[in-house]
Amino acid sequence: MLKFGLFVFLYWLLGSPFLAIIVLLILLYLLDRRFIGLSPSILKPIKRMSRIRKLRQQINLSPNDVSSKHELARLLIERKKYSEALRLLEPLERVLEDSAEYWDDLGISYLNRGEAEKGITSIRRALELNPRVKYGAPYLRLAAHCAVGNTSEALAYLEAFQEVNSSSCEAYHYQSSIYKKLGNTDEAKRGAEEGLRVYRMLPKYKKRQERKWAVRLLFKKWFG
Repeated sequence: MLKFGLFVFLYWLLGSPFLAIIVLLILLYLLDRRFIGLSPSILKPIKRMSRIRKLRQQINLSPNDVSSKHELARLLIERKKYSEALRLLEPLERVLEDSAEYWDDLGISYLNRGEAEKGITSIRRALELNPRVKYGAPYLRLAAHCAVGNTSEALAYLEAFQEVNSSSCEAYHYQSSIYKKLGNTDEAKRGAEEGLRVYRMLPKYKKRQERKWAVRLLFKKWFG
C-alpha cells in the first residue's frame, strides 16, 4: 500500500507513469542497499574490477608479491574465474602451506573446476589447520558437495559446523539450505531459527553486515 501511494505521488509529481516507476525502483533500491542489502551492489563489481587491474599491475612490477597474487586469486574466485585463480594459487603452495584460507581458496577453485577429489582434499587440509577458518564455511561447502549421494557424510560435516558455533548468519543460511536439500525440514527450520538468534545477539555494526542473511533466514523460517 505504501509503495502504491508513493507511486501515485510520483506520478502526480512527474506527470509520467514511466518516470514514476523508474524513480520508485531507484528509491527502493537505495533503501534496500542502505538498510537491508538483499539487492546486489552496483558499485561492488566496478570496485572489484578496479582492484583486479591494480593487482595485475602490482604483480607485473613485483612477480614475487605473494599477498597480491592471493588477493587477486580470491577476487577471480568471486568472478567465477576458477581456472585463472588456480594458475595463481597452485605455485603458492610452498609459501602458503600453513595458511588455512589458502587451502580453502584452492579447494573452492578445484571443486568448481570439476576436480572434486583435489577440492575435498584441499578443503580438509584447511580445516585441519584451522577448524574455524572463514567462520566454519568450509564444512558447509563439503556438506553441500556431499548432499547428493552421500547423506551421512554431509550430516557429519553439518554437525562439525555446529560445533564451531559460527556467528555468521550467512553460514546458517547455507546450513538450512543443505538440510532442506537432504529432506530434513525440521533441522532446516532449526538452523534458520538459530541463525536468527545469533543475529539478535550481534552488535549493531555487525547486524548491518548480516541483515540481508537474517531476512533470508526469516523467509526460511516462515516458508521453509
